[in-house]
Amino acid sequence: MLDVLTLDQLRTFVTVAESGSFRSAAARLSRVQSAISHAIANLEAELGLALFDRTGHRPVLTPEGQSLLENARDVLLRVDAMRARARGLGDGVELELSLTVDTLFPIGMVGSALTKMRATYPSVSIRLAVEPLGGPITSLMEKRSSLAIVVGEDFRDPRIALEAISSVEQVAVVSAEHPLARQQSNKKIRLQDLADHLQIVLSDPTPLTEGRMFGVLSPQTCRVTNQDTKHAMILAGLGWGRLPSWQVERDLSKGRLVRLATSALGRNSQVAAEAYLAHRLDEPFGPAALAFRQALMRLIGI
Repeated sequence: MLDVLTLDQLRTFVTVAESGSFRSAAARLSRVQSAISHAIANLEAELGLALFDRTGHRPVLTPEGQSLLENARDVLLRVDAMRARARGLGDGVELELSLTVDTLFPIGMVGSALTKMRATYPSVSIRLAVEPLGGPITSLMEKRSSLAIVVGEDFRDPRIALEAISSVEQVAVVSAEHPLARQQSNKKIRLQDLADHLQIVLSDPTPLTEGRMFGVLSPQTCRVTNQDTKHAMILAGLGWGRLPSWQVERDLSKGRLVRLATSALGRNSQVAAEAYLAHRLDEPFGPAALAFRQALMRLIGI
């Protein structure tokens, strides 16, 4: 009967298949070889088929054994995941880490920190969102996220704790084929020159910016919902705008984008904004959130 299959038999089966012999499997599992042979023989008897061909010097998986190997691995993987989650629950580890990141913050760094967190807490699921402007703060206030990375000083709430972690440089750029790029080869760009051309700006998915303008200098605007779209529209020559330096570094070096030569948009057309790791005051860091924070700080160099 299949009901009497044991995890020990399945683990022994997988170990023999991976190590290539009963002797190697016995050494790996710290057992005597006869115990390994006995476990495999019992498993074969319960399944009603041969898993290994033993006629040669080393056991070789039969076609049936090869077919069932992945099933055995899958069962063991699920059991190990269940045990890890149970250990995490016993230690108070979060079932899920929910995080909303400002679109200006380098998402690759977030991914690296999450990877390091998962190495310590493999049972923790991740829910990650990337939102502009008031999105990260709103996600905390609405309890859609337990953590957020916020860029800038424009969004504050007394319920939210902020910890400065780094700064994000934004560069005012335009496509090398845009009229502004050709114009600035002869003279510096004035504020009124910028107003004559379409500005690509982010729109806020929240009501926090209602009635407020952030860095909008031109009466002609193209409003987009995410940073990648803004980047693509500027590259296409549709208009000009500010983009994070980490996002445009390669485009500037390859000459696809150029800095706008104007002192109206910061020294060297560049401005810096502080980035903060944020959480609700009534929801302190759990173990996984703390591991993410520590990993992020190490990556930043704090």
